[in-house]
Amino acid sequence: MHCRIRTAPFIAAALALGLGTSAASAHDIGACDDPKFLTVLHPAPGKLEARAVWIDAGRIAVPADAAAPIPAGGVVKLYFAPEGGLSAAPGVPVRGAAGSVPLTRATGARAALPDRFAWLGKMDVYAVPRAWLDRVPSLLQQELLLVREDRSGRVTTATFTQAAAALDARYASAARLNDLGATVARGDTQFKLWAPTAQKVSVCLYPGPDSPAGAILPLQRNAANGAWSVRTQDDRSGSYYKYVVDVFVPNLGMVRNLVTDPYSVSLSTDSRRSYIATLSDPRLKPTGWDAHRAPQTVRAPADMTVYELHVRDFSVNDPTVPTPHRGTYAAFTDTQSNGMRHLSALAKAGLTDVHLLPVFDIGSVPEARCAVPVPTGAPDGERQQALIRQTAETDCFNWGYDPYHYNAPEGSYSTDPNDGARRIIEMREMVLALHKAGLRVGMDVVYNHTFTGGQKEKSVLDRIVPGYYHRLNAAGAIETSTCCDNTATENLMMGKLMADSVALWTREYRIDSFRFDLMGHQPRAAMEQVQKAADRAAGRRVPLIGEGWNFGEVADGKRFVQASQLSLNGSGIGTFNDRLRDAVRGGSAGDSGIDMITRQGYINGMFYDPNDRARPATRADLMRTADMVRAGLAGSIRSYPLTTYDGSIKPLEKVDYNGQPAGYASAPSEVVNYVENHDNQTLFDINVLKLPRATSGADRARVQMLGAALTAFSQGVAYFHAGVDTLRSKSLDRNSFNSGDWFNRIDWSYQDNYFGTGLPPEADNGKDYALLKPLLADASLKPWPADIAFARDAFRDLLAIRASTSLFHLKSADEIRKRLQFANVGPQQEPTVIAAWLDGRGYPGANFGGLVYLVNVDKVPHTVSVPPARGHALRLHPAHVNGADARARATQYDATTATFTVPPRTAVVFVE
Repeated sequence: MHCRIRTAPFIAAALALGLGTSAASAHDIGACDDPKFLTVLHPAPGKLEARAVWIDAGRIAVPADAAAPIPAGGVVKLYFAPEGGLSAAPGVPVRGAAGSVPLTRATGARAALPDRFAWLGKMDVYAVPRAWLDRVPSLLQQELLLVREDRSGRVTTATFTQAAAALDARYASAARLNDLGATVARGDTQFKLWAPTAQKVSVCLYPGPDSPAGAILPLQRNAANGAWSVRTQDDRSGSYYKYVVDVFVPNLGMVRNLVTDPYSVSLSTDSRRSYIATLSDPRLKPTGWDAHRAPQTVRAPADMTVYELHVRDFSVNDPTVPTPHRGTYAAFTDTQSNGMRHLSALAKAGLTDVHLLPVFDIGSVPEARCAVPVPTGAPDGERQQALIRQTAETDCFNWGYDPYHYNAPEGSYSTDPNDGARRIIEMREMVLALHKAGLRVGMDVVYNHTFTGGQKEKSVLDRIVPGYYHRLNAAGAIETSTCCDNTATENLMMGKLMADSVALWTREYRIDSFRFDLMGHQPRAAMEQVQKAADRAAGRRVPLIGEGWNFGEVADGKRFVQASQLSLNGSGIGTFNDRLRDAVRGGSAGDSGIDMITRQGYINGMFYDPNDRARPATRADLMRTADMVRAGLAGSIRSYPLTTYDGSIKPLEKVDYNGQPAGYASAPSEVVNYVENHDNQTLFDINVLKLPRATSGADRARVQMLGAALTAFSQGVAYFHAGVDTLRSKSLDRNSFNSGDWFNRIDWSYQDNYFGTGLPPEADNGKDYALLKPLLADASLKPWPADIAFARDAFRDLLAIRASTSLFHLKSADEIRKRLQFANVGPQQEPTVIAAWLDGRGYPGANFGGLVYLVNVDKVPHTVSVPPARGHALRLHPAHVNGADARARATQYDATTATFTVPPRTAVVFVE
């Protein structure tokens, strides 16, 4: 194929130190169709760690090794070799070097580590001589070894270097690049890739997703920002491309990588090739895309009431969806399917948002010819999970927390994954359909790790800039505390990629809000940059929420101020509230074995309804748990004053939660209340484990709705898992991320909740089979359709109640302190009843002068007094009058004494 090209100005100085200007010529076109994704051009002779760390563009920190000091007369040098091949065996001189840089020991202030590197501990700092500073960029393109030598030039110790900080300092201007990837404008197509350590880069051009390469073009390097680029004088929209990158990889050697673009906006099947598209192209937009607006139901983050949903779960089991659409984006356009009728009913009741589990390109699901196992077996059988295990890596299902390309829609949800345009159009059609149904669309994003790293085939970032995009430990290995290869969003260009990606989804797909997986592994500063980027893209405030868990190599601010629960105070970014979750459910998310049964929670029997294996609990234990529920209902606001079980009045930041403050937020936008999401057992399943076996099906449905009510009545974002309203079960699976369609099904016909469909997968549940098996075999624990229907309808009533008034989503901590008052508190309380008054006088959108909500979790009725309600003419909330729950209507109210008699296992609201 003939292709005219126009190259960007080549402003890079001729590479010194033996490194030529090879960018002027392209690789051979045969590299484009090489079946190998990686070719080692010059292998490394040995293996070494990377314990020397660049702390800026001119200083390197080295472990202060008292056991191996520099011998008298010895030196420290930085050896370089353009094509690799350095050998630094102890006791002999370095071999294979093109040269070396003598390093000098830094003193005074220059010997101090910057804060971001304090975690390294005691380090000696060495400086690159002034005469070599301009050549640091060239050094970083080569193999580099920091070597301690004796006076005779023999190696005492040697190590590779970690270069991220040097790259950030030297190429800081790259953060201002706004055209990375393939861009089409004015009839030209530009390719731009940030690859500052590469020695040579070319782009392979393919007419189609499966055709041989038609051309290969050389990219040229910009010395100021480290990006490589080339521009063709034609519009190549609708075709495909890959890069060929020659780069040095420690312990592997000089390699040639055939790799997709980290800024890909779409791809071919299984992400084999990047797709060229302009997302503003009218051909990629469904009818009405530009003109439509998202529902205007959320003015502040706390207004959100969210339903968390997986694209495949939504429709793969729905016979009312056309077969080709099942499990895809397209299913959301089938407006008369059971699933869409369900979502529309939720929207009508008051649901504001659907949050989709990852829909960016993932690496864990085959996009063509994936397996669809059809298990059979006994309710407590092992055959089902055995079959699922056989196809776990080849079937069509995964939660999707396996990022491959951050900016492209996932192909397995498209009706034609080999057509790069189709997934763009169909994802937009899905968003449009949900918006038309009255639902905003949120997206679950995973910037804390990638599916894989290093030089593996499904690694992208590390194969372009080795050792940069992932967080490394002191020895240079990738940290994996997130379960996968952790990214380093503290590094300039990884942080930029995250912000650019969120802005793209906001601007091009009209995504209304974002949920960040393991957000606590990211810096607060990086998240604040994301917030700014998203807000600019949307022209409004975009709600950001995420998991603020504090663990791993970044725990307790070891490397930076984290985007974690306690560190996001004042940011306006929300985190999930484990205080309410654990109090309501019982135990903790990590429980296994007998603890799953013995550690009951507030709604499933602690003290007042112990199961036959329950851990002994006291009335005081229950009162402490009730206080934690109240903390959640108050939005876990730090300054909210709570009268605690012992009669003292404390701000929530002084109330203990497992050694942490119960109150951690400064505004309701900073808290996300939930009792069930995709992680861990569903609420129905956790109640199977914790409620007494004799609990009836009807009461199990009521207990489920008590959990939903406590979420609906809480200040902050209310977050629900899809199917919580249909008693969804995963057959007791504690971690269904790779459990196939079988254990993740939803029945929108409301006939089954899929409890008792076999023992869950052995990998995460096998050690507990002896506990799970008798429960799954017990047919009395499986709900009847009538129980499911009750939960469905009662849940819609709760949504309607939350949506009817702004009092359940107050906008500030001050308003919560002013308007929310708990009754039935202190040492004389009835601990099975939560009672609260919300004052609506003068508050915009309150719609009521005030309201009382009550939640009785006990098996018997209770009468409690709500003194703030005295003198108010209260009536049952309109949603209850013709609602699903007859017991709510049976609640008695004495206006004279402001007392309420609440039936067992009932949540009810009275309004003025």
